[in-house]
Amino acid sequence: MRRIIFALILIGTLLLSLTISSKSLGNTTSTISESDNSIEEKLLKHVNIIKDLVRTNPNYNNEIAFFIDMEIMSGKNRFFIYDLKNDKIIDQGLVAQGFGSRIDPEGKLKFSNENNSLCTSLGKYSVGNSYYGQYGKAYKLYGLDATNNNAEVRNIVLHKNQKLPYEEQDKPIGYSFGCPMVNDIYYSRIEKIIDNSKGNIVLDIYY
Repeated sequence: MRRIIFALILIGTLLLSLTISSKSLGNTTSTISESDNSIEEKLLKHVNIIKDLVRTNPNYNNEIAFFIDMEIMSGKNRFFIYDLKNDKIIDQGLVAQGFGSRIDPEGKLKFSNENNSLCTSLGKYSVGNSYYGQYGKAYKLYGLDATNNNAEVRNIVLHKNQKLPYEEQDKPIGYSFGCPMVNDIYYSRIEKIIDNSKGNIVLDIYY
């Protein structure tokens, strides 16, 4: 009789444990999903803005655009290559931010369009011609908004740095002087897209 009672108590304990574990997993899944949805909703909002821009200007590529979500930590993929025709991300990778755009005491990033600020500037850019500089081949960026129209004066360009990591990690990666800077492996894929583009590709950096 004691064995039967003990067995019933053991079964009840196991069932209760499974129920609690199931609830915990459900809550975790919900939190991740909500975070992903927020990132996706923000991206789609900016995708629609870029679609309107390229639709009215034949100089821009109307099939591919680049997006950088500065709210995502730099150790995670936040540079998105987006297919405007099929509405999907076709590639993504890490990208460093300006040294001046570090987190302030309130937990927010600082952005600036001022020369020598070393900050990332938010806004839309037109990816221009390539040239060879300190880090090899790079692409000039031309600011299209009031928040980044000093890009040319500040020498803000899209360039690579082989010292940057390629894989995602749980800590921030290195800083640039204000330029979007990526690992050379990811850069090689970006490079092919830019060089084969008939029109200027638009890069949108947002927060």
